[in-house]
Amino acid sequence: MGRQEIKMIVGKIVSIQFNQFRVRIFSNVKGGGLNIKGEIYYFGNIGSYLKTSNALGEDIVCEVIAIFDSDRQDNGQDFNLNSNRELLLKPIGTYKDDNFTLGISVYPSLYSDVSLLTNEDLKNILIPKEEYETESQGVYLGVSKNQINHPIYIQEDKFFGMHSAVLGNSGSGKSNTIAHLLQEIYKKEQPALGSKVIIFDVNGEYRQAFSKLDHSDVKVKLFKPNIEGNENGAEPFYMPHFLLSLDEWCAFLMATDATQKPFWDKVLQEAYRFYKILSSNEAEEQKKFISYLRYKLYSFANNILVQTESDTTKITTLQSVILKIRDIATNAIKDNKKIESLKEDAESLKEDANKLLEKCDLSYGKKNNEISTTLEEIKKRINFDDVNKISEYKYKDGELFDYTFLEIAAEMILVDEETRGIKTTRGYVGTMLTRLDYFINNPECSFMREINHKNIKEVDQYLDYLWGKNQLIIIDTSELGKDTLETLTSVISRLIFEYRKKQKGRKRQKNPVHLVLDEAHRYIKKDQKYLLKDNVFERIAREGRKFSLYLLISSQRPSELSETVLSQCANFIIHRIQNENDMRHINAVLPYFSEDFVSKIKQSVPGEALVFGDFVPMPMHIKIQKADPEPNSSNCKISQEWYKK
Repeated sequence: MGRQEIKMIVGKIVSIQFNQFRVRIFSNVKGGGLNIKGEIYYFGNIGSYLKTSNALGEDIVCEVIAIFDSDRQDNGQDFNLNSNRELLLKPIGTYKDDNFTLGISVYPSLYSDVSLLTNEDLKNILIPKEEYETESQGVYLGVSKNQINHPIYIQEDKFFGMHSAVLGNSGSGKSNTIAHLLQEIYKKEQPALGSKVIIFDVNGEYRQAFSKLDHSDVKVKLFKPNIEGNENGAEPFYMPHFLLSLDEWCAFLMATDATQKPFWDKVLQEAYRFYKILSSNEAEEQKKFISYLRYKLYSFANNILVQTESDTTKITTLQSVILKIRDIATNAIKDNKKIESLKEDAESLKEDANKLLEKCDLSYGKKNNEISTTLEEIKKRINFDDVNKISEYKYKDGELFDYTFLEIAAEMILVDEETRGIKTTRGYVGTMLTRLDYFINNPECSFMREINHKNIKEVDQYLDYLWGKNQLIIIDTSELGKDTLETLTSVISRLIFEYRKKQKGRKRQKNPVHLVLDEAHRYIKKDQKYLLKDNVFERIAREGRKFSLYLLISSQRPSELSETVLSQCANFIIHRIQNENDMRHINAVLPYFSEDFVSKIKQSVPGEALVFGDFVPMPMHIKIQKADPEPNSSNCKISQEWYKK
């Protein structure tokens, strides 16, 4: 199919300024619409397109920004301009030989013809020649508000091959836009079976939108944390705690870098040692646990003896430590039913502890030698080879361990610190230990405490569990609190990012992954109060494209978003925004945002959006197609609820 030239001149330029042209409409052009070969063109409305040309033969595409009745007094007979109707045009870009570029270098001359921008012109601008000739339309987005009802298609590579943002107030149509775009790629005759998309569904809206995909090969998996069994089509979602990195643990526990982060690193190492010993199926390996505790008892007591404090303080501290070690041994065995074989060894350790406790009374100075003698007897029963082997166990991020050892490990590290004379640690880590208790006991964190699900022991197994054979994963996080939400989104995104970074050569271009970040301002904050200092989304925004990992960000508060993430987005779909701070933030971050966009964004009705970026040659005002089915994001009908029978 060839490209046909249809031209209809409607007026001439009568004034030229740097950023606008004044156009006098011919007297024989009546009304605001023309019929050309059966197609109706509306050119007299705000936002419609017209074109003129310059001396280089380039078409200059312009947008109508004002309409008025001129009070100029001249006959205008020579140019058929005896009309008082004038338009003010804003030049957008130039078009020649199937290439469109924003901005103009050579301006038109005075009295240059102004003609309609036809549907064929717009199609040529929007779809590159090579794609046009292969009849590749791309993904249907909606209809143009500028060129009324003209269908707008976008190319997958230009939208999904970049980081993109969908911004707008609540109720402006963001969820509908994302749902529609994803529905389009899965409803094609040849659907996107090679896609991998994860939606972090903060409001629980997207389940409904993907409930009726017809293609049998398109698989959608719906997860929800903290449910028992399937619930309305959702499966329980698990994210085992051992997948958290040290930084993610510190963020979740609200630990500070200076004191608490090193402390928690020691806790993880100690918990890992306990797990490695006690999870072994060999009785001899399990017995190392008691030997390790006996060594700790001996070591802590020796540390106390060399302190310069008073005898009373020493004896009080020693009694406390002995009781704690004894309790740790008892609790560890009680909490781990499969290590019944350690009961006899544990009793032996208790006897040692009790003997040492007997020597601790207020006549401490007289019994100093007795305590030392008792410690020497305890030392003889320590297998130092076992202790050394245990000390060599080093925990690395992503290695399996049991969270039930965390409290015991934390207490062990605290005792270690105190016996070395560091008395302030317990006060410094109080808040963190409270958060640890929250993790261990609060139902909201139960999805992180499950470690036996599908026998997952490493990251690759977990990613296989997460994806399966599905193209679309929806994680309904609507019932999670802020801190838990930040942890979940950060951990999952980091695991995928690290997996993508491991791909070498051509594999980096295979199996692209898209993360859809619903209500992104809740976990991609720009302020320093963000819990996770090394924001993984900023790293993905900067580096993700190299590894075929892309972000699709949805937010109603762009002013609260990380500027790094927003500035790395190449495509924008902006629905109605009323807040001045949000508008200023968009204006500051985006290099090609102009002041006249503000009124369009503020005046958009739900479902309409201003789109600009790499996926469209020029900024356009579009009515987005309604998703079918729609996401569950509609507002409550107050009158219906109040006055129903």
